[in-house]
Amino acid sequence: MREDLDGRGRRQAQSRKRGAGRRGRSGMGGVGFLSLVLAVLVVTAGWLYWYKLIRGEKTRVDERDRMAEVETEFFPDDPSASRVLLESSQVKETAGESETGEAAREETSAETPAAQKAAQTPKELMERMTLEEKVLQLFIITPEALTGVDEVYAAGTKTREAIDAYPVGGLVYFRQNLKDPAQVKDMLSRSKGYFVDRIGIAPFLSVDEEGGQVTRIGGRREFGAASFPDMSKIGANGDPGEAYRVGTTIGEYLSEYGFNVDFAPVADVLTNPENTVVARRSFGSDGAAAAAFTNEVIRGLEEKGVEAVLKHFPGHGGTAADSHKGYAQTLRTLEEMREEEFVPFREGIKAGCRFVMVGHISAPKAAGDERPAIFSKKMVTDILRGELGFDGIIVTDAMNMKAVTDSYGSSEAAVLALQAGVDMLLMPADFRAAYSGVMEAVKNGTLSEARIEESVQRILTVKMGME
Repeated sequence: MREDLDGRGRRQAQSRKRGAGRRGRSGMGGVGFLSLVLAVLVVTAGWLYWYKLIRGEKTRVDERDRMAEVETEFFPDDPSASRVLLESSQVKETAGESETGEAAREETSAETPAAQKAAQTPKELMERMTLEEKVLQLFIITPEALTGVDEVYAAGTKTREAIDAYPVGGLVYFRQNLKDPAQVKDMLSRSKGYFVDRIGIAPFLSVDEEGGQVTRIGGRREFGAASFPDMSKIGANGDPGEAYRVGTTIGEYLSEYGFNVDFAPVADVLTNPENTVVARRSFGSDGAAAAAFTNEVIRGLEEKGVEAVLKHFPGHGGTAADSHKGYAQTLRTLEEMREEEFVPFREGIKAGCRFVMVGHISAPKAAGDERPAIFSKKMVTDILRGELGFDGIIVTDAMNMKAVTDSYGSSEAAVLALQAGVDMLLMPADFRAAYSGVMEAVKNGTLSEARIEESVQRILTVKMGME
């Protein structure tokens, strides 16, 4: 019995040891499985972390590459190959400045803007300018010509860089630049600030807002601005007070948005019934009556803080052709023009208008040659300055018009206009060529620096008077 008991005991003990072994092996297997799962989770989490990190970095690199690509369009050498770029002040742009912009930057003054802004008179400010800065004051160009961007409706990094490189005398805006009141205010405010920081004085911020046929803002729903009938109809009504209302209304919204120059009113007297270019824009065919209306527009604009511009001297109303499309000639004699065409200009000058725009009209019987008036020293200096006594700013009509570009390159046209006595060059077909041409003309003696300073003095005098 004892042996049987002992045998059973030994068998039970062995059985318990085998059971314990199995339980031990089973427990160790559970721990290993859990460790494996944990390791897989750690590896997966690590992989996801690095994937997101690398992906995020790639996104940032792609964004930098994209912005660098945008910056390479600054001053494109081949405008036909450039894409439409819409500058936005909300986009942070990289500094990929072009060689042209950098070269111009190196030529400009190293003096700090704060020192320039300390100038109290036009003469003091001009004395602190380099020759390059003085020459640049002679230009009014579009924001597209300034930046190299195909369509500009904001003032961001590219605008600031372009102004830093080329602090021109002013900018002119068209319908595509003007989307709504808030956008226009922001764009003009930023642009003005960039100019003040760079050159120490605000630019001319201009627009063609005549009312009637030619308007960039009036009548547009997004602006809620009033619209007016053609000036020919207002003139026919015989009430100059209506012209004053045109001036005050337009002046009020332009001033609110930040404009300080309006290329209006049209002072052309409609002496040729076949004329189409100013037929609807002129106040009529009688010089004295037209003067009464143009003076009221001037008064209205200036009361609202906007400079008026009498245009288009010596008078586009006697032509049959359109100078936008090609050569335009009037066969009116000097005596005839004194009796009619010159009257609104003479009266506007007496009223204190500080801008006169000279057109691309040829007047061979009055000027003695067939070149456009902007190239005629007799018309610009002898008659407008001398006979009519105008001492303000003489600005050209847009120099990208066919009456100029059909026969003259941008460089030649700019130099010829300055030699005739013009102060400011509006919208050359090729701004950089015109600027380079004027610089070269000063350096080789074709134009004197004193001639440049004469115009800059007038420009700065008007600008300081606006502040």
